[in-house]
Amino acid sequence: MIMKKIDGHLHLVRSVAGFNGKGRMTPLGKGRTIWDDGTVIKLIPDGWGDDDFTAESALKVMDENGIDKAVLLQGSLNGYQNYYSYQSIKKYPDKFIGAFSVDPFSEFYMKIVKRHVEDLGFRAMKFEISQGGGMHGYHFTTPFRLDTDPRIGRIFHFLSDYPGFTVTVDYGDFSQFSYQPEAIANLAKMYPRLDFVVCHLSFPNADHLDRLQNALEQWAPYKNIYTDISAIQDIEGETDFPFPRCQKDVSLAKDILGAGRIIWGTDSPWSSTFNSYKDLSTWLEESKIFSDSELEDVMYNNAIKVYFKDSAIKAVKEADDPALKD
Repeated sequence: MIMKKIDGHLHLVRSVAGFNGKGRMTPLGKGRTIWDDGTVIKLIPDGWGDDDFTAESALKVMDENGIDKAVLLQGSLNGYQNYYSYQSIKKYPDKFIGAFSVDPFSEFYMKIVKRHVEDLGFRAMKFEISQGGGMHGYHFTTPFRLDTDPRIGRIFHFLSDYPGFTVTVDYGDFSQFSYQPEAIANLAKMYPRLDFVVCHLSFPNADHLDRLQNALEQWAPYKNIYTDISAIQDIEGETDFPFPRCQKDVSLAKDILGAGRIIWGTDSPWSSTFNSYKDLSTWLEESKIFSDSELEDVMYNNAIKVYFKDSAIKAVKEADDPALKD
């Protein structure tokens, strides 16, 4: 059986613009980059791009691995690629849908939110708030919560006028100020007409499954909470295909949330520097955690339901950036 697949967590990199607690990121070529604190990382796999990972490069990788579509998300690691994502979705509407991001500590953050929703047609937003890689790293002295911060409350009050809007959250691991699985449950209750996706399965550790169980059980009563399982290989430190530690994590998620609330993704390009994209896109089939119909949900149907809604496709199709009309 040939299975349709959607990468539910992919990053395009038009220009490297990373910013987190380590400072700014500068490209070095050959996929390597350096943070201001001197940390060097391999951000882009060989053959994908020297200093960028474009929509065309992504489509080539997807085609080589049998991936039908992808969800374009934002993160501080690469730097927000909001406008390039918009351009890529408009250029390849049958292949991409995406989310935008904003720093709610910036003066004009609500203007930015409204522009991306009203003018550019986004129907998904990502909060990259993790201390390790996101906002809590560069707003370290002012920790905040998604469910009580008044600035973020303004965003949710605005988004509540768009039923079906998807909010994606990366809050890092349990050791960070940003870790707040209980906030997701609170938000899902307060905004039952929005969908919420927690990235990276709440940063699991197969040696501490009780912590993951605690988070998942908080979400279980709320059918508008989903989780993606991207980058859990990186988090678990696994390169042994088909990733036995990750299998324990995902099996627990299936038991508590069910296959209908789990979204496969890779978090590429960076994650594909640790494990091949082929392994990341086939490990669930090898694991036998899911039945064939459940696997179709995890690999394709759930992303269609959460991200590729008819309303989201229509909004971006009709979008016409007023900033470029003159």
